[in-house]
Amino acid sequence: SLCRLQHLELPEGSGRGWLSGRALQGGRGKDGAPIITFPECAGFSDIPDEDFLNVVTYLTSIPSIGFIIIIDRRRDKWSAVKASLTRIGAFPGNLQLVFVLRPSRFIQRTIADIGIKLYRDDFKMKVPIIMLNSVSDLHGYIDKSQLTRELGGTLEYGHSQWIHHRTAIENFAMTVKTTAQMLQTFGTDLAETELPNDVKCTEELLSAHTEHHSKLKVNLKLAVKQGATLLTCIREPVTRSANSKLSPDELENCFSLFFNRLLAQLDETEKAFDQFWTKHHLKLEQCLQLRHFEHDFREVHHLFIMSTQASFADIGDITLKSFICFSFISQEPLEKAQSLALHGEQLIQNNHYAVDSIRPKCVELRRICDDFTNETKKKYDILGKSLELHKQLDKASQWCEAGIYLLASQAVDKCQSQEGAETALVEIEKFLMTAKEHQLSNPKEFYNQFDMILTPEIKANAQKILQKLEDVQEMFDKRQVSLKKLAAKQTRPVQPVAPHPESSPKRGSPKTTRPAGVGTCHGSLFCKRCNTPSFISFSHIINELIETERVYVEELQSIIEGYASEMDNPNLVHLIPSALQNKKDVLFGNLPEIYEFHNRIFLKEIENCIENPELLARCFLKRKEDLQIYEKYCQNKPRSEALWRQCGDSIFFQECQRKLDHKLSLDAYLLKPVQRITKYQLILKEMLKCSKNSEGTAELEEALATVLDIIKSVNDSMHQIAITGYEGDVSELGKLLMQGSFNVWTDHKKGHNKVKDLARFKPMQRHLFLYTKMLLFCKKREENTDGHEKTASYSFKNSLKMSTVGITENVKGDNKKFEIWYNGREEVYIIQASSVELKNTWISEIRKVLTGQLEACRGRTHSVVCWCLPSVHVCNNVGLG
Repeated sequence: SLCRLQHLELPEGSGRGWLSGRALQGGRGKDGAPIITFPECAGFSDIPDEDFLNVVTYLTSIPSIGFIIIIDRRRDKWSAVKASLTRIGAFPGNLQLVFVLRPSRFIQRTIADIGIKLYRDDFKMKVPIIMLNSVSDLHGYIDKSQLTRELGGTLEYGHSQWIHHRTAIENFAMTVKTTAQMLQTFGTDLAETELPNDVKCTEELLSAHTEHHSKLKVNLKLAVKQGATLLTCIREPVTRSANSKLSPDELENCFSLFFNRLLAQLDETEKAFDQFWTKHHLKLEQCLQLRHFEHDFREVHHLFIMSTQASFADIGDITLKSFICFSFISQEPLEKAQSLALHGEQLIQNNHYAVDSIRPKCVELRRICDDFTNETKKKYDILGKSLELHKQLDKASQWCEAGIYLLASQAVDKCQSQEGAETALVEIEKFLMTAKEHQLSNPKEFYNQFDMILTPEIKANAQKILQKLEDVQEMFDKRQVSLKKLAAKQTRPVQPVAPHPESSPKRGSPKTTRPAGVGTCHGSLFCKRCNTPSFISFSHIINELIETERVYVEELQSIIEGYASEMDNPNLVHLIPSALQNKKDVLFGNLPEIYEFHNRIFLKEIENCIENPELLARCFLKRKEDLQIYEKYCQNKPRSEALWRQCGDSIFFQECQRKLDHKLSLDAYLLKPVQRITKYQLILKEMLKCSKNSEGTAELEEALATVLDIIKSVNDSMHQIAITGYEGDVSELGKLLMQGSFNVWTDHKKGHNKVKDLARFKPMQRHLFLYTKMLLFCKKREENTDGHEKTASYSFKNSLKMSTVGITENVKGDNKKFEIWYNGREEVYIIQASSVELKNTWISEIRKVLTGQLEACRGRTHSVVCWCLPSVHVCNNVGLG
C-alpha cells in the first residue's frame, strides 16, 4: 500500500498525479461498474510504463468488479488514440467496455476510423471498443450523473479530497494489520510460555503478561478510535448539510471497505484475543495459587518433621510451665496443616487445572494431621507422667530433708525421760503419716511405672532419691526402736551431753533445703533458685555434644587399642583367621585417621566452645574439608562388613571383646563413625531451635547445610563405588549431583520396530547417576551374601553426555514422568519417578546443568562456534489456554 501511495501523493500537475487523481472519479455504469476516465493530456505518452502500471494496478485493486474505461481524445490525434489503446491493452483489471471519444478534426477522425479497423487486433482488447463522435453519444451509454463536468456530466469530484481519503484508509488498513499481527504474536508467545515452578517467577510472569496485555488493549482501542474518526471525516459533508450526498467512491469507502473489512476484522480480533487472554490469565492465576499451595505444603511438611524430631531428652527437668508450653506449641503445625488442606479442597472445588497434583497433597496433609495427633497424644501422656514423676521425686527429696531435720532437732537430753521419749515418738509417727499423703509408702512401685520413659541420667537421680528414702526410713526405724525402749522402762536421769558440732546434721528449713542434683537451672522453664527463664539452652546442648564426643573418642580408642593393635600381638597371632591376615586396613578402614582428628583437633575445639557457644558453628565450617574423611570410611564399609561376615565368629574377636568387657561385638562399634556423622546434624538442628532470629543463626544454618552436604556426599559415594562395567574413569565425569532408581522406557528412531514397540509398554528398572558431564544408566543388582543382607551393585548400561541432551518436563498421562532425549529426539528415554516431588528435584538439577552449559557457551568469544547451544533445550508440554 505504501508503494501505491507514493504515486497518489504526487502533485496534480504531474503526469502520475494526473493519472491517479483523474482516472477514478467515482462514477458508475448502468450495471454499477466503476468508470475510469483518461482525459486529454499532452504528457500522457511521456508517463513511464512502470508508473502507469503501478497506478492502474492500485486503482483496480480498490473495487472488485469490472471497469468501464473512457478515453477522451477529441482534441488529439489518431496517434494519441492508438497509444492509449495500446497501453490499456495491458490493463490489470477486469474490463467491460472501452469508450473512445475520437478526434473532432475531420482528417484525424477519418484516420481514426481507418486505424481502428486496421489495428484492432493489435490492441489485444477482449472487450468491445466503442468509438464515439461526441459527448452526447456517450450520454446514451452512461448517465450524466455519473460523468464529470468535462464529459458533460454533473458528478462533483475533488482530487485532493480523493487523495486524502485514500491515504487515510490505507494508513488505517496498515494499522489494523499491524495490530492484528501484534495480537497474534503475543497470543503465540502466551501459548508457548512454560509455567514457572516457584512463586516469585510466577508472580513476575503474571505481572509481565498483564502489563503487555494492557498495552495491546490500548493500541487496539486507538485503532478503533482511528477508524471511527476516519468514518466521521468521510461522512462529514452529509453531517454538515442534509442536502449533501456521498459520492459513490465515498460510499464505497464507508460501507464496503471500511465496515465490512477493517472494522469487522478489528472487532473479531479483539473478541478472539479477549477470550484467549481470559483463559490464559485464569491459568496463570491458578498456577500462582498452585505454587503458593506447594510452597506452604513444603513448609508445613518441614514443620511437622521438625516437630516430630523434637524430643524432650532431658525429661527429668520438665516443669509444669514447659509441659503447658509443649501442649501449646504442638498445636501450631496441626492448625496450619488443617487450614492448608481446607484451602486445597477449595481450589479443587473451583475447578483448578492441577487437581491431580493438589488432591494427593490434601490427602497427605490429612494423614499427617492424624499421625501427628496420635504421636502428640502419646508424647503428651509421656510428658504428663514425667511431670508427675518429677513432682513426686521433688516431694520425696523435700520429705527426706524434713525428716533429717526432724531427727536432728530432737534433743537427746529430753528423750531420756519417759515423757520425752513418748513425745518424740508422737512427732515421728505424725511425720511418717505424711509419707502416705505424698504417696511415698511404696516409692519403688511408683517409680517402676516410669522406668521406660526415663533417660539414664534421670534414672540415676531417681535411684539416689529412692536410696535416700530408704536410708531416712531406716534412720526413723532405729530411732523409734530406741525411743520405745526408753519409754518402756524407768531409768535414772542421765547427764545431758551436747552432740559434737562436727557430727551434728546441718540444720535448715525443710522448705528451703534441697538435695543435690534437684532444682538445677538446665532444662526447666524457670529455675526455682534464680527464677530466670532457661528452656533447653545452648550450653545444655553443647555439654551434651562434648560429653558424647568424649565417649565417642574413648570408643574409637578402645577399638584401635583393643582390636586393631591386638592383631599385631604375637601372643594372639595364632587366633587370627587366615582370611583376616594382612586385612587390618580393610576391616578398620581409615578409623585411626578419624580417631586422630577427633582426639587431637575436633574434641578440643568444641570444648573451647563451652564459654562461647556461638563459636560452635565455626568449628564445623572450619573443619568442613577434614570431615570428608568419613566419605572414605563409608566407601570402605561394604568391604569391611563382608570381611566381618566371614571372620566375625573367630576366637580372636571373642577374646578381644572379653578383655574390653564390651557388651556388643566389634561390628556394632564399627558403625559408630556412620552414626556419629549423622548425630551432628541433629545437634545443629536443636541449636537452631534455640537460636531463632539470633545473631549466630546464619552461621548455624550454614554449618547444618555443610553437614547435610557431607552426609549426602557420603551416601552418594556409597552407591557410586558399586558401579561395575563402566570403562571410563568415574572421577572425570564431574561432581555426582543425584542418584536414584526409576522406571525407564526407550523409543529410538533407529531401533528395531519390535524392540521399540515392546519398550513402550514394558519399563526397564534403571538406577541413574547424574554427573555434571554425564548421565549414566545402570541396572541395580542385589545378591545375598551368606544369608546376610543383600549387597547392591550397579551394572553400567548406557551413558548420555549432558552437552547433547534435552528434557521434556511433562509427559501426557502421568505427572511423575519426564523425558530425556538425545540428538534431536533420535533417542528418547521416558523416565518415571516414584513421586512428583522426586521428579521435580531431578528436573531442577538437570535444568541447572543445562543452564550452566548455556551460560558457559555464551561466555565464550564470538569467534568460537558454540556447538552445545542446540542441545540446551528444556520444554514443557503443558499448554496455556
